[in-house]
Amino acid sequence: QVQLVESGGGSVRAGGSLRLSCLASSSDFSRNPMYWYRQTVGNAREMVAYIGSGGDTNYKGFAEGRFTISRDNAETETALFLQMNNMRPEDSGVYYCSGWYRNTQLWGQGTQVTVSS
Repeated sequence: QVQLVESGGGSVRAGGSLRLSCLASSSDFSRNPMYWYRQTVGNAREMVAYIGSGGDTNYKGFAEGRFTISRDNAETETALFLQMNNMRPEDSGVYYCSGWYRNTQLWGQGTQVTVSS
């Protein structure tokens, strides 16, 4: 079964850093864009960052300059990362990785991130 599994969430103080990882169980993801999304309390799920198959990236305004998305396309699986620096309390929420597999957008189960002031 093809799936995406996130890890690396946790608690950090404001100004600190976290690195999220997502392992996608198929190399098919390597040919398509991948994304990090998040859902903060009281808000709809929103895109955080995007990375194309060729490594081009795009960030939402709040992530620009603080977060870095990257990927590693291996032979049988694809890994996606999100390095988050200078974190703020408003970054708290559930973070999801997402990618396209055979014309279907798949999602991970999410990983909780909590930033305390």
